[in-house]
Amino acid sequence: MPAGSPDSSAPFPSTALYEQVADRLRQRILGRELEPGSWIDELKLCGELGISRTPLREALKVLASEGLVTMKLRRGAYVTEMSERDVREAYQLLSLLESDAAAEVATRASDADLAELGELHRALEEALPERDAFFAANERFHLRLLEIDGNRWRLQIVGDLRRLMKLNRHHSLFREGRLAESLEEHRAIVKALLSRDAEACRRLVAAHFCNGLSATQTAS
Repeated sequence: MPAGSPDSSAPFPSTALYEQVADRLRQRILGRELEPGSWIDELKLCGELGISRTPLREALKVLASEGLVTMKLRRGAYVTEMSERDVREAYQLLSLLESDAAAEVATRASDADLAELGELHRALEEALPERDAFFAANERFHLRLLEIDGNRWRLQIVGDLRRLMKLNRHHSLFREGRLAESLEEHRAIVKALLSRDAEACRRLVAAHFCNGLSATQTAS
């Protein structure tokens, strides 16, 4: 091979630097190390991460496309803050998308798929009263239902919306007593799924999100 020619057999790097930076910032945002509404100090982050501004700015573009970061003209990047309207509209979309997915799963899922959802629900039962464990088990149940449904566009949209909802200062499950209420709603949803009652699933999941929205408004 001529001197100075690129080695075409060399492996590609597993992840581009800006994607690694985006992952790190995403974790900080979702972990509340960077609070909603806060300004992102690019120079400080570059120093902390030992990088130039180019990969950082590329990373911020990725996070802006996900809705986690808001770019403001001549003011820089900010962690997105969910307004009351944002929260309401997100709940409305989640209600439509996930209630339809539940109806589809009740109709078409295999017995093994439904049994798996039953197991995930049992994990939710066991998580109470630990809020963080309940959050995690709740998310696993909802996302697995969407995976079983198999509509990749729905899964992508719901994944983006659920990620944004983690920025909500008044999460529905923060309200006193909401964990127990949510668990009761899940019990009814699982019962309808196991009975393959599609319309009951649609109605119960829609009500679950309606109650979640009401809880955020009470908590705010």
